[in-house]
Amino acid sequence: MIPILGGTATGPKMNGKILPGGADYQILRQDGVTELDARYVIECEDHARIYVQNFGLRHGPPELMERLRRGEPVDPKLIYFRATPRFETSAQNYSWLTKHIFVCEGARGPNLVELAFYQVL
Repeated sequence: MIPILGGTATGPKMNGKILPGGADYQILRQDGVTELDARYVIECEDHARIYVQNFGLRHGPPELMERLRRGEPVDPKLIYFRATPRFETSAQNYSWLTKHIFVCEGARGPNLVELAFYQVL
């Protein structure tokens, strides 16, 4: 379990911060694939809150995965890191998040994870 301590969320339809207290539950499979189940809350600039549950997979060549585990930088183009997020909110301004499918592409750096979310139209 990896604690989620904070971060930012920026995009054309919302901006906010990731609240501390979330976690990324990871399973390291014998075939070298890491299963990710991240759960956290985004607080938008207008104070609306959005709960995110993001299930994903990360894998790559064993030597690069070992470098990631040691906290070393690895070119994200060499690692498969994709996820499918789900959103929950009672805020009407963001109800569109609960009515569409999204996919996510990730990159893990030595001290952070960057995610890009895409709405499937």
